[in-house]
Amino acid sequence: MQSKYKIRLLRANLLAAAVALALWTPATNPTTALVLWLSVGWLFITALMLDFSHRRSRGLPWQAIPGALLVGLIASAPERHGILIWAWAAMLMLPQKSWVMAFNLSAALISSVMVAPVLSTPEFLVLLCSMLILGLLALSRAQQLIDINGSIRQRLRLIPGLNLWAGEQLLRDITREQTRCEREGIHAEVFILHVKRHQLWTTAQKLCELTYDFENVYRLNSTTLVTLMLSRSPKEAAQRRALLLAGLPENTTSEHLELIDIEPATLTVFEMSKLPTERARETT
Repeated sequence: MQSKYKIRLLRANLLAAAVALALWTPATNPTTALVLWLSVGWLFITALMLDFSHRRSRGLPWQAIPGALLVGLIASAPERHGILIWAWAAMLMLPQKSWVMAFNLSAALISSVMVAPVLSTPEFLVLLCSMLILGLLALSRAQQLIDINGSIRQRLRLIPGLNLWAGEQLLRDITREQTRCEREGIHAEVFILHVKRHQLWTTAQKLCELTYDFENVYRLNSTTLVTLMLSRSPKEAAQRRALLLAGLPENTTSEHLELIDIEPATLTVFEMSKLPTERARETT
């Protein structure tokens, strides 16, 4: 799973970029060197902390930081760093929030104005036309990635390496597991856990560790987790529920339903997370 998301390759590229900028600093003035070292630090820290996870909020302003550093580098020495203006095409290619995109577009335009004095009029016009074409292609690619990522979140694991899936996957798995249970005579239950919002991801990871490898965990919303538990009998299922609850936060509440009692054809993720309170409920 690690290689699938190319985390190691991306980390290596970030470290290589940090080294390249560090080698650029000796021949620069103090102001430029300061911006370069800030960029080196950001690249180095990002490479060390990099990890693929859908938990990272898309609302965080981390994407504005490289844009600010890039415009700072160009502003510190336009005649020396003017070539960096082509990096804006790569910046605009990243999926990002609308306000971050607006910031990067504005910064790219400002960068073009900064390098204008060191270019002749024809060269500047060619630069603007080229930047416009590359910018449109980059924005088009960014929109494609946003659409792809949106569909991926509905069908792939939420955390690489763990059996944690989006809630939509649960609706597809219920039908398959019902058929298997009827064929093999297995007792199966849908075990629903309600947790505090800030405890969701740590509880999900712990639940994945406590369940078997062939049992999936699903995130229905920001406070609800579900797992499909397979056991030999209802008695064994009750024992497993008690063991699972013992290893989870004390304020966790739970509900369970026999898988055979669920009608997947009319069930939705929202309905699953809002089961009636008269269901059997346990609290640690």
